[in-house]
Amino acid sequence: MHKVNRYSDILDRLHAEGNFRVIPGELSAGGRVTDLSSNDYLGLGANPEIQAEFFADASNRLIPMTSSASRLLSGRQREYDELESLLTSLYGRPCLLFNSGYHANTGIMQAMADPKTLIVADKLVHASIIDGITLSKAPFTRFRHNDFNHLERILDKEAASHDRVLIVTESVYSMDGDRTDIERLVDLKRHYPNAMLYVDEAHAFGVEGPGGLGLCKGSGLIEEIDVIVGTFGKACASMGAFCCVSPLMRDYLINRARSFIFSTSLPPMTAAWTRYMIETFLPMDSERDRLRSLGEKLYAHLRAVAPSTAITPSHIQPLIVGSAEKAVSLSQGLLAEGFKVLPIRTPTVPPGTERLRFSLSSAIDPAEIDRLGLILSKLMN
Repeated sequence: MHKVNRYSDILDRLHAEGNFRVIPGELSAGGRVTDLSSNDYLGLGANPEIQAEFFADASNRLIPMTSSASRLLSGRQREYDELESLLTSLYGRPCLLFNSGYHANTGIMQAMADPKTLIVADKLVHASIIDGITLSKAPFTRFRHNDFNHLERILDKEAASHDRVLIVTESVYSMDGDRTDIERLVDLKRHYPNAMLYVDEAHAFGVEGPGGLGLCKGSGLIEEIDVIVGTFGKACASMGAFCCVSPLMRDYLINRARSFIFSTSLPPMTAAWTRYMIETFLPMDSERDRLRSLGEKLYAHLRAVAPSTAITPSHIQPLIVGSAEKAVSLSQGLLAEGFKVLPIRTPTVPPGTERLRFSLSSAIDPAEIDRLGLILSKLMN
């Protein structure tokens, strides 16, 4: 009985703290609701015409819906090879597919690091990176978010006493929408011969940089970044992830990344769809410009209702309210007015920074952002 009570006690505590989670229901097809929680940044996932175009090609309708095996055991490699070849041509370096961003970060981190590796990660990196660090059993420390002077002090003190140092960051942060400084990170890496740089571009892929290929590609310093991770489940409107690495590292990950070796691979159909979606979003600069314009408009409204909150004009912006109860209440109030904005609570964000996370799509009508601003001003007063 005590074993069962433990789980019940935890759930009771989550209820009391306002941190109990449930899977949200599907939005009613008949209701007028603007979804500001999706990561469909270019509106591709909500566009049925693109799916119809893909399946209009009879050969696409015959691609298997399951791989039935891990990549190392699969008899069918064509769709994976074609997707990796496309990514390699775009980045100029070999790429390797993973089943998700979580699989990529946990598998790569576990494979690259060991007890002789020091991992130095930004304080706000994604949970999948933290889990990968834990699996690696490597010593690690964290620098204050985007505080590169703090990172430099850590490297000055610790780098020489380890075989290698792995600096880990995101390019666009998933909860705040702010950016890292790729140029500064590369400059720091150059000063430490045993340092490697790892950048997760999950929320930049499709949105930032030339052709939506990310901030690393846009920096012109891609050759000095050891690992770039991108995901397909957001702006790319598909599923899965990839890493962009050296030829040696790609071979190493195939042999040592457990999430790659021991997972049934993505369906060939998904790989083919992903390739189609990348080819679709590459020329979509007008949608990316529109997304930036929407971000500026939202920024102005959020600054009006929360002038003391640090906000970056971006396709992701937070409204920090400071408690789970306030976040849930505000989310419910917005839903009643036709806006789906889900509350983000501990442990996803640190205690005291509970928030609403606004996630934009280029398909949103700018007038809806103005309407949102009016409703927020009423609900916040």
